[in-house]
Amino acid sequence: MKNSYKISFIAFLMLFVFQVSPSSAQWRIGVSGGADYNWFTINTNYQTDYHYAGAWGWNAAIFTQYDFLPWIGLRAEIEASEKNYRFYRMNYFSDTDYTTHNTYLKLPVLTQFRFGGEKVHGFMNAGVFAGYWLASRQKGTITDPRSGNIAPIDAAYGFNKEKDQRGDFGLAGGIGIEFVPSAHWAIHIESRCYYSFISQTKPYMVIKDNRYNTTLTLQAGVSYIF
Repeated sequence: MKNSYKISFIAFLMLFVFQVSPSSAQWRIGVSGGADYNWFTINTNYQTDYHYAGAWGWNAAIFTQYDFLPWIGLRAEIEASEKNYRFYRMNYFSDTDYTTHNTYLKLPVLTQFRFGGEKVHGFMNAGVFAGYWLASRQKGTITDPRSGNIAPIDAAYGFNKEKDQRGDFGLAGGIGIEFVPSAHWAIHIESRCYYSFISQTKPYMVIKDNRYNTTLTLQAGVSYIF
């Protein structure tokens, strides 16, 4: 008897989620892109002369989404984006001021909840992401600590496997609005936040300056609904 109750309950859940008819489910594919603003959560320890600030970058993605019901879907993306930051010093080294441009490849997996009408509605995305630090470049000016000379810098950063943590993982969430002008096309605008659980740096020698990226994005996109 208990097993029959369990089977009935599971069947009820399946009916609720999938509504028996496969016509309620839809696939879509799309592209999106925009600007982002990244900053560090960092403990500089005794390095009181070191200052870090946020910096702007870009993002671009392709995605696929499966809508189980009109109000809920599952989205997977492949996204290239920048997680940039500005570093500068004061006093004697005040001419040291450069921006590090960090390019990442991210794979967000998000559950989307929608609310509102059919043609225009709001939505929320929530999920996780994994990423990898592909490349880095520094642009600005530096002060030579030995001579005090000021020099421009515009060069690729060479990764140090003992210092740099190139893997990334964290939470992702966003809110936006979508316009559906026809049965097969949709346009959306979204603001999203990525919060990294993994520091961009490993403990290195006596310095433990953990750096956790937080990235806010503003992006627009278009999708084709099958």
